[in-house]
Amino acid sequence: MSPPDVSIVIPVYNEEGILREAVTELLDGLDAVRKALHAPDLRVEVILAENGSRDRTSELAAHLSDERPEVRSFSLGEPNYGKALRRGILEARGAIVICDEIDLCDLDFHRRALEHLRHHDCDMVVGSKAMKGASDQRPLLRRAATRVINGMLRVALDFRGTDTHGLKAFDRRALLPIVEACVIDRDLFASELVIRASRAGLRVLEIPIRLHEKRRPAINLVRRVPHVLRGMAKLTYVIRFGGKP
Repeated sequence: MSPPDVSIVIPVYNEEGILREAVTELLDGLDAVRKALHAPDLRVEVILAENGSRDRTSELAAHLSDERPEVRSFSLGEPNYGKALRRGILEARGAIVICDEIDLCDLDFHRRALEHLRHHDCDMVVGSKAMKGASDQRPLLRRAATRVINGMLRVALDFRGTDTHGLKAFDRRALLPIVEACVIDRDLFASELVIRASRAGLRVLEIPIRLHEKRRPAINLVRRVPHVLRGMAKLTYVIRFGGKP
């Protein structure tokens, strides 16, 4: 079987309530993306990167991979978003990788990102919740947290963009060495990936997105703070001073 053109990697954690519906909507909606891109033969795989769920998410992901040939899944065995995303990227077979969120599955971002990448306008597209033209409809506390983290990245690592976490798409061959060099997992893997790509001279393009989540976050924001702070310290040390985490 020919490899897919695009791999969509989606970390999933305690998502039994929306998993089947979200994956079905995504696969059905890709026909409109193909039509908009004038690419009816565009081959897509969806990789469900289950990580440490306490509900039936792992079982449902396995069922979906049995039922739909476009779907693959694996279970990490621990709740670790960044580690699951990294493994999904490394296992992806498509020339283009899209990192998505199960509560978003933003097909408009897919379309716009693929247009840029297929025309070789850039190496990576980041969907920004914070740049001009974006619409972030999350609760105020979560919007504020995004700006605080971005501010910390600017101060600590001279980050020049407006967002690192969430939707992104990239040329897998160009980004694979960056992915393999990343050492931070959990919440800040995505930040390390974007920052390393920029510092390596790759062409990173931000585009605004409209963000409306389908459900409340699976992990409480307050519980994530200690992990984020430790990750930020490690990330700063590793990138600034070339140390090991």
